[in-house]
Amino acid sequence: MRLHTLKPNPGAKHRRKRLGIGESSGKGKTSGKGHKGQKARSGGSIRPGFEGGQMPLYRRLPKRGFNNAAFRTVYGVVNLDSLEKNFSNGDTITEEILRKLGLVNGRFDGVKILGRGEITKSLTIQVDEVSATAREKIEKAGGKIILPASSTEG
Repeated sequence: MRLHTLKPNPGAKHRRKRLGIGESSGKGKTSGKGHKGQKARSGGSIRPGFEGGQMPLYRRLPKRGFNNAAFRTVYGVVNLDSLEKNFSNGDTITEEILRKLGLVNGRFDGVKILGRGEITKSLTIQVDEVSATAREKIEKAGGKIILPASSTEG
């Protein structure tokens, strides 16, 4: 069997219904859109939540509360087991190095080291946050943690 010989099971694929192809096709003339009106027009659709001009539900209900999610700090996380795998004894680890190795991807406010796995190598780690268990394991292995001055420990 080869990729070019693969075919879907018989009956699994259906022909697309072609609209507006003569009245005998079953979908001719108005193409299933009925007669006139907004929904019959090209591009004629109403936005979600529109109630025909009546004040929509999302505007009738009172708005309460506050959500702080827009201001939260998002960290890219790296666990100890991946540090153990990718670095050798005495290495210095920064966010740039972690990004080059692909251990941290995307947009984050900082990098946080978490304590999953074990570490045996003595590493110098310069990141924004370190969890308590990760700190304990790193220091036990003879490593050093350098946090920015504004960062809180924990």
